[in-house]
Amino acid sequence: MPVAMELSRIIISEINSEQVIYLKEIDGTRTFPILIGFYEATSIDRRVKRQEAPRPLTHDLLVNAVEQLGGEFQDVVISELKEHTYYALLRVRHDGELVEIDARPSDAIAVAVTCDPQLPIYVSEDVLHDVSGG
Repeated sequence: MPVAMELSRIIISEINSEQVIYLKEIDGTRTFPILIGFYEATSIDRRVKRQEAPRPLTHDLLVNAVEQLGGEFQDVVISELKEHTYYALLRVRHDGELVEIDARPSDAIAVAVTCDPQLPIYVSEDVLHDVSGG
């Protein structure tokens, strides 16, 4: 059963190429750090701070395209850790079907915070177990 999490921190460093976001368990104490790129970190940060761009950015474009084509975003699931790489699914309802779209976790989270209301974010128990080393 995936664990419900929320975005708790965004650390943006102009010195390092990798940025960090932290997810926090909603009904618990576990946290989950993810290294992401500068573009994705600033996109997430901009959305969290409710800063609008004058024209649609990439994550806005994806959300707008899916919605215009009749899809409804359901949630994000960080589903796997394979060879030091996290895998995520953007889950979209379309014509009564649940469509799972492969995504990088950073892009999936950026889409989650771009949607209004924000999408629920889940992390599989296996991934949390692998990260904690336990």
